[in-house]
Order: sequence, then C-alpha cells, then structure tokens
Amino acid sequence: MSEPVLAIRGLRRSYVTGQGTLEVLKGVDLEVFPGELVGLVGPSGSGKSSLLHAAGLLERPTAGTIQLGGEDCSGLSDAGRARLRLGSIGFVYQFHHLLPELSALDNVALPVMIAGRPRRKAEARARALLEELGLGARLTHQPAQLSGGEQQRVAVARALANAPRLLLCDEPTGNLDPATSVAVFENLHDLARSQGVAALVATHNMELTRFMDRVMALKDGRLELREA
Repeated sequence: MSEPVLAIRGLRRSYVTGQGTLEVLKGVDLEVFPGELVGLVGPSGSGKSSLLHAAGLLERPTAGTIQLGGEDCSGLSDAGRARLRLGSIGFVYQFHHLLPELSALDNVALPVMIAGRPRRKAEARARALLEELGLGARLTHQPAQLSGGEQQRVAVARALANAPRLLLCDEPTGNLDPATSVAVFENLHDLARSQGVAALVATHNMELTRFMDRVMALKDGRLELREA
C-alpha cells in the first residue's frame, strides 16, 4: 500500500472555557491514503470541525502529530503552514465563500495565480476543472447568477485548483436540498478520485456515506470505524 497523504497520531485538542478546560479530541489516530475518501460523522460538538482544522493546519493541536505527505508539520512556522495549505490542501465548506465580484472562472483561477502561476495557465486549469464539473457554459457567471449547486461545484473546483494532495470538506453539501446534495457530492467524489486526492469529509448526511471508502465516527473524543 502507498504511504498515507495524511497521518494523524495521538491528536488532542482542548479549549479553555469559563467552566474550565474542555477536551474535545482525546487521542485521535487516522490515516488517509491517495485516492481514498474517508467520511467523518458524529453529533454536533463531537469535534469534527476541530479535527479538520487541525488536519488543515488552521489550528495547532494541544498534543499529537500531523504528517502531510510524510512531512511532520509539528514544528512548522506559521509561514510554513501557510505554504503547505496553499500548495497541498484544498478546503470545501458548507458555504461556498466565493468572491461575489468575480466570475466562476476567476474564482477558480485566483488561488492558482496566488501560488505563482501565470494567468494563462491558471485560467486553463480553472476552465478544465469547471468543464469537468459540467459548468463549461457558466464560466463568466458571477456567484449570484448561479444556483446553489453550481456555486458549490465552483467551490469544489477552486479547492482542487492547485492540485492538492489532501481535500478537507466540512459539511460540503449541508446548504443544498437532498437531490442537489447527492449530485454535487457525486461530482466531488469522481473528480477527487480521478485526481488521486486523499479526502476527509465531515458530514451529517448519511446518504453521502455510500460514496466513502471508510466512515469514521467521533465518539467521546476518539475515532472508531463505523460499521455499514
């Protein structure tokens, strides 16, 4: 088997509250491999977002290690973490967070240009992704001119624009109706699989778990395999 894209060992995350210290993650171990989609389920407050934020190098864990592509991220500076996020990690959230004044094409091309590639190549990459997601006729449309499902497809394309090794999704279809939710996630699944991206997807939608290779449940701060 290939090496994991994401390897988490003994991850702990605590928060200080007015009532004391709240330990949300209590020693999480997880590996996600190239081309694999892993679902993450659990009730609200179970720590799904905390786990994704740690895996995405947005928050530093209280304890434990995170390796991305074999690189230990524990000692990285903030600049080093930002470099890895830009080049190696894609994010899809419940809300699309597209820039309203930009077209679909420009929203997807922007992170590629920020990473230092010329506009021509960035636009070619954006166009290819959007066409693969069935949005070839919507390239010049701004977010307000797109349906909810189309907006989220643009967000998926943007997340994959820099060819990340890891895709992190936090309720990626939580804002969509059931039929659109399944259609958008099927697009995400197929595109991530074809590009060999490792994906960790937090969701409340059990219908989406049929697309996953594994489904892990967060319970009492720890991960366990959820049986089918």
